Formats: sequence, C-alpha cells, structure tokens
Amino acid sequence: MDSSTQNRLPNSHHLYRSNSSRSEAQLSLENILQGTTQGSVPAHSRAILEPSVKPRDAKPRLLLMGLRRSGKSSIASVVFHKMPPNETLFLESTTRIQKDSIHSFMDFQVWDFPGQLEYLEPSFDLEDIFGSLGALVWVIDAQDDYLDSVARLNRTILTVQQYYPGINIEVFIHKVDALSEEYRQDAYQDIVQRITDELNDCGYENAPVHFYLTSIYDYSVFEAFSKVIQKLIPNLSTLENLITTLGNNCGFEKTYLFDVLSKIYIASDTRPVDMASYEMCSDYIDVIVDISELYSWDHPLRKAKGDQMQEAESHVVLHDDTMLHLMEMNKYLCLVSVIRNPEAREKKGLIDMNCRTFQEALNDVFSRSWERAEDQNS
Repeated sequence: MDSSTQNRLPNSHHLYRSNSSRSEAQLSLENILQGTTQGSVPAHSRAILEPSVKPRDAKPRLLLMGLRRSGKSSIASVVFHKMPPNETLFLESTTRIQKDSIHSFMDFQVWDFPGQLEYLEPSFDLEDIFGSLGALVWVIDAQDDYLDSVARLNRTILTVQQYYPGINIEVFIHKVDALSEEYRQDAYQDIVQRITDELNDCGYENAPVHFYLTSIYDYSVFEAFSKVIQKLIPNLSTLENLITTLGNNCGFEKTYLFDVLSKIYIASDTRPVDMASYEMCSDYIDVIVDISELYSWDHPLRKAKGDQMQEAESHVVLHDDTMLHLMEMNKYLCLVSVIRNPEAREKKGLIDMNCRTFQEALNDVFSRSWERAEDQNS
C-alpha cells in the first residue's frame, strides 16, 4: 500500500498480523471468509486481509450490501444468473463474501456481502473494498423493520463519503411487490427522509445517493440495475446521442441497447423510459434467444454462399400494429426498438441500413475504449 493510502487510513496497514495480536473482529472476518473456524486463509480471500501489493483490477465493482435476508443474493441470482424468482426462496443466507466476475460488453465484478459482516471495524481494510471505482448497492427489505438497516447504511455512507467520494451510492428499497401502492410510497418517503436528514446533519447535503423501488418478481430490479450500470459507462452520452439520432432518422418511438445476458439496458434514446415498452423489448430478447438455441445450429455439410450476416435480426408485429425490431450488434449487445409509425414500418430496408451504420459506430466506440484499457495495462 502506498504512503498516501496509509496516511488516509491509518489503521488499515495493521490489518494482517500474527494470530496472537488479532482482534476479535479480525478473527470473525477470517472465519466468514473461510467458511470455517480453522485452517489458513484461502488464496482467493487473502486480498481482503492484506494490503494490496498488486496493481488494482480496472474492472468496475458493484458491492451488494445490506442486512441479512434483505434479498441481496436473490437479486444477484435473478439479474446476473437468470435464476427464476421463485427458486430464490431456497437460497441460503450468505455467510461469506461472494465474488462474481461478469464478462460482457464491459467486464465488472459483483461482490455479495454477508449481512453480519462488520466491514467498518478499524481492522478491516477499507481500501481493498471501496478503493475500486464502482457502486455500492444497499438493499433494504421494505417488508421488515428497516430502521436498523437505515442506521447502518448512514454509517456506511458517511465513511465512504469521507474517504471515497467517487463511489455511487444506490439504495434498493426491495420486496415492494407485496406492499400496497400507498404503503409502498410511504415507506419510500420515510426511508429517503431519514437518510437525507442524517446526511444533511453531518454536512453532506448533496451526497450521490439514489433510491429505487425494486422487486425480483417484475422488471423493476432490472430497470434499477440498468441505471446503476449506466453510471459506470464512460461513453454513455455518446451512446445516447447515437441511439437518439438513429431513432429520429428511422421513426422509432423508443430504442434500447440491451446486454443480452442480463437484459439490463446500458443505454437508450433520450425520450422518457416507458416500463411497458421496456418489458416488451426485454421479453422479445428471451423469445429470440430461445428460438436461436433451437434452430441456429451449424450443419456439417452446409456451405456458405457469399458473405453471411452473422448477427441475428428479427422483427414482429403485435396485435395493435406495434412492431418490435431487434438487431444484434455483437455477441454481447442487441438493439431493440419500438415502432408505432405505419410509414416507418414500411421502410424495413432503410431501417436495416441505418442500424448497420449504428452498429459500426457502436463497435468503434467500444473498441476504442478497449484499446485504451489494453494500452494502459500493457
């Protein structure tokens, strides 16, 4: 750890010590990471107990935190591992930090923290957790007594803001599917008020804290994670401008750029997001993926005749004459558009041509950023 970090966090460089001098909090932390009370620290967990000696991974990091049984693991399983929501009922409570590396258009990490982990203890290396650019996603169970969760969140925000003000704080007010609309809004306003008042009293009037009502039983959790991920994309404004220009030229009512794996949309045009259209587009991706898995197989005797288009492209006209148009951009991303203009629907060739032009610009934007990252790492 460099000297500037030691000056900023005076306790962190004393973290890895002999067994005789470790605090109870340190021993408790080791037990959580190991999943046992005996044995040495495993190699993949040692980074959180020792000062960093290697260059930090450039991948953005999403930290899922909250009290026990708040729904953190269920959210991660549904969004990033395509687990059906009903099956999350059988998930066991998290007892150790779960680290997932998500390989997509932008590689990032998801860390799921146990609710009982006291990471604000002086013996805990805060630099190893919060020192990487990313977001802290705090999950609050709206169906439970949330006062303890709010109090612990406030302590976490004050610590993070003091040392790492660049981290986005995202609050998921979760499990709202079983609440009435009136109670849902009352809980939302109460939580926001308690957190805001505490931060204002401590001098943080404009802390970067954002709130979302979420549930794994509808698309609200995907919408919330879309907003979280978008803040980590350095070229977001460029992507939004490209999509808006494409939509204006083709007569699209709404256009989303989806990550196919998670169905998070990483960008859209500048028109307001309509949840109904978002749900339709998201469902259409599932339809195309299922059909592709059934029928897109390589026959050993099939020979290509001329240049072949590798990316999937499809459209469907719904009962109300709305057309959904999907075009795969690369192996990670696809563009899905809602078209209600009858004249636009008749110009399919022009739409395809404009989408291919957008595809070239999109891949150019991402390839340039990847090249820069490779140059920095080399």
